Amino acid sequence: MQISETATPAAHGPWWRSLYAQVLAAIVLGALIGHFFPTLGESLKPLGDGFIKLVKMIIGPVIFLTITTGVAGMADLKGVGRVAAKAFGYFFVVSGFALIVGLIVANVFGPGRGLHIDPASLDASAVAGYASAAHDTTMQGFLLAIIPDTLVSAFTSGAILQVLLVSVLFGVSLVLAGEPARPVTRFLEQVSQVVFRLVAIVMKFAPIGAFGAFAFTIGAYGIGVLVNLFALVAAFYGTALVFVIVVLGLIARATGFSIFKLLRYLKEELLLVLGTSSSEAALPSLMTKLERAGAAKPVVGLVVPTGYSFNLDGTNIYMTLAALFIAQAMDVHLSLGEQLGLLAVAMLSSKGAAGVTGSGFITLAATLAVVPTVPVAGMALILGVDRFMSECRALTNFVGNAVATLVIAKWEGKLDREALALALDGGAAPVAETPDPAAGPGDDKVLADD
Repeated sequence: MQISETATPAAHGPWWRSLYAQVLAAIVLGALIGHFFPTLGESLKPLGDGFIKLVKMIIGPVIFLTITTGVAGMADLKGVGRVAAKAFGYFFVVSGFALIVGLIVANVFGPGRGLHIDPASLDASAVAGYASAAHDTTMQGFLLAIIPDTLVSAFTSGAILQVLLVSVLFGVSLVLAGEPARPVTRFLEQVSQVVFRLVAIVMKFAPIGAFGAFAFTIGAYGIGVLVNLFALVAAFYGTALVFVIVVLGLIARATGFSIFKLLRYLKEELLLVLGTSSSEAALPSLMTKLERAGAAKPVVGLVVPTGYSFNLDGTNIYMTLAALFIAQAMDVHLSLGEQLGLLAVAMLSSKGAAGVTGSGFITLAATLAVVPTVPVAGMALILGVDRFMSECRALTNFVGNAVATLVIAKWEGKLDREALALALDGGAAPVAETPDPAAGPGDDKVLADD
């Protein structure tokens, strides 16, 4: 990987030109408009939706080009399988632990105790759509959905795992084809330069997307809805924060970096995720920054997209915590065996819930549908605050995948410790690959860190 010019904090000019400051200002402005002018706030929803659609438009090409050229560059198919095996092992252990953490917090603090909700008083129709979608989510259906109808449809369906499958197979084919395929690999590497320039262009609209999405959230649901279910929201945010700082923090320290420095390094992306309630919105720039921080391109290409469906720490905490909250609120006692059964079902149903707003609610419905002791209609209790919890789910998922990628890169011996330290300490970090000689000064500063 060739490295272009570097970007230092001073290279950005005025602070207000940084993406971090712009997104933060957009979120604050969106919250104010949504609170004081709720009708106007709701009408701004297309701005957030439009930005997320722009990001989704480029996710497929970014994943394909990153993985294909990365696998082709490895020239060792055993290495690809080894990375995948380590990734899935890590995902299973850490995301499973997240489920257990949610279960423990719900039992210790009991956020739903004392509400004494009568199931008959709930509006089951409010969650009927989610329950219907969850009913269609089976393990068999999930596995078959990974296989696209055609090679091209993988890029039009918006399914990350379909693109991942096609990308790995194409990269493996390039390796097996040998020397005759070298021109194809070089061509894809050149195309990737254009696509990542496109990523930089799209990310300039991030403040507009965050502004519209946050204005809609506050305008549609209101800050007051948080007060009604404060115990659940506070328990979830507190649990997620402890999980990130303690659990992921210890994993990060064992790997040789600070979780706080990583959070600072990814602050722009974290604000974007907060504003849009979707970790998918920051996927392309996450991959760029992790490569810049020293993680090898093949590892980033394999781990990040896969983690978006299989390493959902925030979603897992939410699922067990919310399920027990509903049970407690409706005075449904779950034995230890039933809770462990709930955990096992959640472990399966959480897979495939990619970083799209609302997917956590659907997988919760899928989990409760298999555990008849807790009525699915009880989800109506948390429907009003789910959007606020969606933001926390997305943030935790995002951080979890960033940590996982660096951990697996270290396990593989594919982590440049010097580049990692430089990036996390805010030094002059590498930004883009193979600069275009015709590019003007500063054109290569793709998503540079503050």
